[in-house]
Amino acid sequence: QQGQMVAPVVANLGPLEDLTLTPNPEEVEEVFTLPLAHLLREENQGYTHFRTAGRYGYTLPVFLNGPHKVWGLTAIITELTLELLAPDRY
Repeated sequence: QQGQMVAPVVANLGPLEDLTLTPNPEEVEEVFTLPLAHLLREENQGYTHFRTAGRYGYTLPVFLNGPHKVWGLTAIITELTLELLAPDRY
């Protein structure tokens, strides 16, 4: 669906064990965390090429090698956040 606004929020929530999260099950399948150090390692960073009409249409970031593959809009937001948080390392 087009025209939706997404507002990423970066925050320190304290110990995650103390939180009770209730995500919308229609929008969120699972909540998980990945350490910043994992995201900053080059071997965990990559790109996915999407094809349109048999040709490459666009390229998006992807984060790999953990229990979860981070891709799509979440990976775009993660990439932009890493550029802000660690410009000298990402």
